[in-house]
Amino acid sequence: MARPTTMTVRSFDFTNLDARRLTKVGAGWANIRVDHNSTVTLISETGANSAQLDFRFSASYRAAEAVIGLIQIEGQIAWEGDAKALVKGFSSGGQMPQEVANEIHTVIMTNCIPETVILARELRLPPPIPIPQVQVPGQPTPLKKGRSPEIA
Repeated sequence: MARPTTMTVRSFDFTNLDARRLTKVGAGWANIRVDHNSTVTLISETGANSAQLDFRFSASYRAAEAVIGLIQIEGQIAWEGDAKALVKGFSSGGQMPQEVANEIHTVIMTNCIPETVILARELRLPPPIPIPQVQVPGQPTPLKKGRSPEIA
């Protein structure tokens, strides 16, 4: 029986934050589309069972007429697992095993989306994720006196 390989993200660091608003505040853009993208740009073996992954996350804000904002985050992830195979696969074809790619991109999104929300707020851009809409229920209608509901 084969033992499952263990993979772990050991650390996550931002190395560069770049946020730009490309239009004036108050320009009435309708139907703003926010596109997210995370890319692993480099994988370096740092030990027999460890690697460093450099990444770039971007959120671009587009209206039908123009690009209205761009947020880019770069960083590094310290990863533990079969580093030699990871580096070899990435160097030869730019691909990572599916389970590693899922783990890495989930970590990137989990850390970058909250940072992007804060940067977007500072630039007065809409948040890059939908904000839940709150609906407070109306006043309950009062029961008529003298009658009560029938309960069986």
